[in-house]
Amino acid sequence: MLGERIYELRMRNKLSQLELARLLHKSKQSVSNWENNNILPSIDTLIELSRIFQVSCDYLLGIDDRKCLEIAGLTDEQMTHIQYIIDDIRNKP
Repeated sequence: MLGERIYELRMRNKLSQLELARLLHKSKQSVSNWENNNILPSIDTLIELSRIFQVSCDYLLGIDDRKCLEIAGLTDEQMTHIQYIIDDIRNKP
């Protein structure tokens, strides 16, 4: 599950294995091994992956399928607008 999530998020963010490896100060081979479920990243790397992809560690590990939006730095008014948009999308048939 973890390897699939890393691959999915890397592709969604249009990052190559090498680009992700550089962001993490790791080797391309490490990223490849994680994605192929050959080895697991360290806890510190897992936390860094969650920061890079803006998802929870639980999401990466397949414990929780909820996806989150990063809203830090937005005003209350901006967050309200986003909530209206989400509500509108959910209410469409």
